Amino acid sequence: MIHRVLLLLSFVATAALGDDFPRELVRWAPRPSKAVFQGEGGNAWDRKIRERGWILREPDGIYHLWYTGYNDDLNKNRYLGHATSPDGIAWIRDPANPVHKTSWVEDVCVVKAEGAYWMFSEGEKDIAHILTSTDAKTWTDLGPLDIRNFDGTAISEGPRGTPTVWLENGVWNLFYERRDQAVWLARSTDRKVWLNVSDEPVLKCGPEAYDSTAVAINHISKRDGVYYAIYHANATTPWKDWSTCIARSRDLIHWEKYSGNPIVTNNSSSGILVDTPQGPRLYTMHPEVRRYEPAK
Repeated sequence: MIHRVLLLLSFVATAALGDDFPRELVRWAPRPSKAVFQGEGGNAWDRKIRERGWILREPDGIYHLWYTGYNDDLNKNRYLGHATSPDGIAWIRDPANPVHKTSWVEDVCVVKAEGAYWMFSEGEKDIAHILTSTDAKTWTDLGPLDIRNFDGTAISEGPRGTPTVWLENGVWNLFYERRDQAVWLARSTDRKVWLNVSDEPVLKCGPEAYDSTAVAINHISKRDGVYYAIYHANATTPWKDWSTCIARSRDLIHWEKYSGNPIVTNNSSSGILVDTPQGPRLYTMHPEVRRYEPAK
């Protein structure tokens, strides 16, 4: 009976949204055609970059980029890099890079709140953890996230990666994946204990082929009372070329996938939306930072 009620609520939540996703969120063109940021190459600590980086535009108009850099010939660690830009196109690496080296930092999400920056990141073995900073450069690792089942017991051992956080009305909403097989939602009011809203995923693979083998939410935004999730997906096993997709919801729990997914292919994934004075802009972060503008 409970499952029937949930299905009914899901149908009502999605049906009320109408048929069309906003055109400016689903039709994108690369601008320019090449990457706007990538690994330094050579023997640099960030010879390559990987996974999701994060771009935040500050009120002063400066764009901040946090990214994961690595060079396996130097060591196997994943370090945090920082860069800034006046326009979100031309980037200057921070001379203090890597800005955090004391813990593994990968696949980052940054929320600015309560006078600080809060970074949610994968650590080693895809264990989500939280870091904080007051200047966007110097980060303190506060340790792994304490994620619990709906009844308060600890979730099972294993990865809990691609942490994506949406803060609203004092509630921190955490989306996380487990081996990219599905996405769960947990909530917290203190960033210390995170309780699943349900022990069932809120986003699953399939049924279409494009996301049949992997899904993970990368970014959440809200427009006109509707939440939009940018998520990455894969259609093959083993995973090969990644794509960027979109889904929407009115409650962060019941999600409707766009029928025209994927919105970006060409092995461009880990996307985030950034609002700019010129309108929305999509950046895909893996395997390099590519910039997309709404297609004309």
